[in-house]
Amino acid sequence: MAGHRVVSTLIDIGVNLTHDSFDHDRAEVIARAAAAGVGRMIVTGSTVASSREALALARRFPRRLHATAGIHPHHALEFAADTAQDLVALAAHPEVVAIGECGLDYFRDLSPRADQRLAFERQLGLAAVVGKPVFLHQRDAHEDFLAILREHQGEIIGGVAHCFTGTRAQMEAYLALGLYVGITGWICDERRGTDLRDAVTGLPLDRLLIETDAPYLLPRTLGSRTTSRRNEPAFLPEVLGMVARCMKATAADVAVASTRNAERLFGLEPEPRS
Repeated sequence: MAGHRVVSTLIDIGVNLTHDSFDHDRAEVIARAAAAGVGRMIVTGSTVASSREALALARRFPRRLHATAGIHPHHALEFAADTAQDLVALAAHPEVVAIGECGLDYFRDLSPRADQRLAFERQLGLAAVVGKPVFLHQRDAHEDFLAILREHQGEIIGGVAHCFTGTRAQMEAYLALGLYVGITGWICDERRGTDLRDAVTGLPLDRLLIETDAPYLLPRTLGSRTTSRRNEPAFLPEVLGMVARCMKATAADVAVASTRNAERLFGLEPEPRS
């Protein structure tokens, strides 16, 4: 398990807990997270089906799990006539705290770009209607992503650039739109995380959120402390530690800030503070 322990209870704002790699030990994963100081998690929805599964998990573990409801850009072709109604119905449940994961992904292009843009715009509109923030995905599509967000800037009530891996300039553009920035174990990657580590040095504490994006993006800094190739929310303190070092802040201060930010953005009831 991760070596960083903090007093404040952490919130992992992005966990793909409906992924089939968790089918055999999902309850144990949640228990290990709690033991590592990760008391609450937001389960990511990426299709209508997985959003329903995320909601079911949140109901199974009340106050510990919450959910998002949305269509990932990989699945933009699945955005049919009844999809908007399905998402609105899901968003009516209090356990669903955001619309998404939605956005653009030009790296894999698993759906045509025109369909991605349409699905993204539809979901931004839905978020405005239901009054919930957006859980955003962007990869290799910064300019189009930014342009669409700017068109809807006055409508959405907030959002997070989930799994941000970009440059300081890109981060500043998202901050200018009032977004929070979600940092994952990408920051622990000595090969790919250089730009992100530089960007985080300029990230205000009141705009920071932390996440694992489990089962993906296992922090490479764990090294021999785990033999698993699957990431899980118990490893969130590893992300916290690296973020704190980059920001030249204490892990405790970063933990408190990220937790408060998550509560504020997603409308979560604050936990009692000592």
